[in-house]
Order: sequence, then structure tokens, then C-alpha cells
Amino acid sequence: QVQLVESGGGLVQPGGSLRLSCAASGMVYVMGWYRQAPGKERELVAGFTSGGGTNYASSVKGRFTISRDNAKNTVYLQMNSLKPEDTAVYYCNGQHLLTRVNYWGQGTQVTVSS
Repeated sequence: QVQLVESGGGLVQPGGSLRLSCAASGMVYVMGWYRQAPGKERELVAGFTSGGGTNYASSVKGRFTISRDNAKNTVYLQMNSLKPEDTAVYYCNGQHLLTRVNYWGQGTQVTVSS
């Protein structure tokens, strides 16, 4: 059974940092992190490319870093220099290794405010 569980969200002041974790179980490969702010569509924040690289939304490039610990089957999103506009629910997204069906975690709230 596939499960993606995000953690690490919270309230942080502008300029602060947070590290999100996505713990995966089952036959799933975590593809990346998305976020959805109130009234806006879900958008890709950071992801892994098919060639083994990474890509980032222009709004977070240089501030966010996605990484993976294969031994723990966990993907991280290190977020530095946070801005109020980074406030959103952050979701990790994965794909079943055999069926290619997409899966989402339950999301974790990130609020950047003074």
C-alpha cells in the first residue's frame, strides 16, 4: 500500500528556514514537492527529473533545495530565506513504480509571517 506522509511544516518568520520531510512507503517513487496557496492552483515547487537532476520553480530557485535519502525512502525540502508568499500547504507527489498512478500526501501547512 502506497503512503506519503509529509511533516515539518509550521509558522516561521520571514527570512527563516524550515525543512519538510516526505516519508514514502510502498512501491512509490517520490517525484517532487508542490504547494497550494488559498485561492491559487497547486504548483510545482521542486522536483526530480528523469535524468536524475532537479528542477525548481523560479520563485524558489536559490532558496529551496530538494534532496533524497534512499535508505530512509524519504525526500526533503530545505526552505531558506522564507517569504510571506511561500505560505501554502505543501504536498509531496509520488508515482507508483509499476502502474505509474500518481499519489499525494495529506499536505503540511507552511505559514511565513511576522
